Amino acid sequence: MSRVSLAVCVDLGSTFTKALLVALEDGAAGPAGTVLASASHPTTLPDAAGRGDLLDGYDACRAALAASYPCGSGADDVVVLACSSAGGGLRIGVLGNEALVTAEAGRRVALSSGGRVVAVHALAQDGTDPGALAAARPDVVLLTGGTDGGNPTPLVEGARVLAALARQGWDGAVVVAGNVDAAPAAAAVLEEAGLAHRTAGNVVPRIGVLAPASARARVRELFLAHVIGGRRLSRRPELPRLLRGATPDLVLDGVALLADVVGDVVVVDVGGATTDVYSATEVDPEHASREVVARTRLNRTVEGDLGMRWSAPSTVAAADDPGVAHDPALVAAAQRRADDPALLPATPEDQAVDLRIAEVAVRTAVRRHAGRFVDRDRDRTDGGGTDLREVALLLGSGGVLRHAGTDRSRAVLRAATGDAGAGPGGWLVPAAPRTGLDGSYVLAAVGLLAADHPEVARSLVRSLAAGAAT
Repeated sequence: MSRVSLAVCVDLGSTFTKALLVALEDGAAGPAGTVLASASHPTTLPDAAGRGDLLDGYDACRAALAASYPCGSGADDVVVLACSSAGGGLRIGVLGNEALVTAEAGRRVALSSGGRVVAVHALAQDGTDPGALAAARPDVVLLTGGTDGGNPTPLVEGARVLAALARQGWDGAVVVAGNVDAAPAAAAVLEEAGLAHRTAGNVVPRIGVLAPASARARVRELFLAHVIGGRRLSRRPELPRLLRGATPDLVLDGVALLADVVGDVVVVDVGGATTDVYSATEVDPEHASREVVARTRLNRTVEGDLGMRWSAPSTVAAADDPGVAHDPALVAAAQRRADDPALLPATPEDQAVDLRIAEVAVRTAVRRHAGRFVDRDRDRTDGGGTDLREVALLLGSGGVLRHAGTDRSRAVLRAATGDAGAGPGGWLVPAAPRTGLDGSYVLAAVGLLAADHPEVARSLVRSLAAGAAT
């Protein structure tokens, strides 16, 4: 067999590590962008005695890939690219000035950076007591405040609040992403307090503009340098070299590339504890002009009460159909899953229950991501939705959909479509999208490859899009 250049793309998850072996050049096995083999293995995290290592699952996946495709058994020309959500993922706090401006902008940017937003604190409304922020134990705080050239006080005051947290024992990291004129003074306060920090461009350089790219990049840097290493998830020195960022951050990059190929797209990833929704949509200029914090093309939301195991009871309770939310048998089954998160469906009845819970999680998460409009001017009543009605492709991900089979997974996804109304309170959900499944977690690999191997990433995306039937 002729030799090809290969990439091993690895997602070091909290429960499972997934890996794909991808051809980087045309070869006998197929063109560049061909998935040559895939593997998964339970993720192992260090216990109190120091046993176990985050990379144990990676080793098992490499061995499985080598068995499936011996040419990729560890040769020097195999590049390894990894992302991770292990250890609970990236916990982000947001500290801004106004709740509806810089704090809201920070929340959106934090979500797009691959984190789980654990606290949002607005100085103007919540004061300078950092207690609630400290209790949330963020790994990284995104510090925002002020438009460029405006009042420098809020950003510097926010830095002082974080310095007070450091004196109380918080040792997280900070991304300064507010008024650029005040950023040096804010950074000096953080430096004096001994807090790791990076300075980014302002996420709200002026009213009506949201600029997330610079802050996303700085969050990614701190995730790699401060969060993963600080948790001591691995004793092996190669982990920092392998990692490229937080898994949701890289998946969002993959979603962006997918949208370049298929048009507006939504991806729903149903997990054991949370359900993530990613979207890439064209922004309506007319609507954006009416917003204090503008919409962006790429958006992500995380629903911490919607999931298949740890969050199964709250998922059932969130159902819009009282017959589902108060079904005694379903409520009891959901509680069993929360009590035993390792439960695997062993019977058709168990599988049917999992699909009912998944349907609620997908439908509810997509609605929350989309938001509503009111009849008067179609402004969102909740202040945070993304209009998904014109979405061309709705893609599912996660173990429950992966194991359900094509027809049943598409039925679950269709529960989140088609009910956008024209009157007050109508949901801005996809009207009539194609549906498909990212059954091999290709989007994470696309995000990992996009920067250095863009044509390979595009080839993966085209294959993924082609697999989504009408």
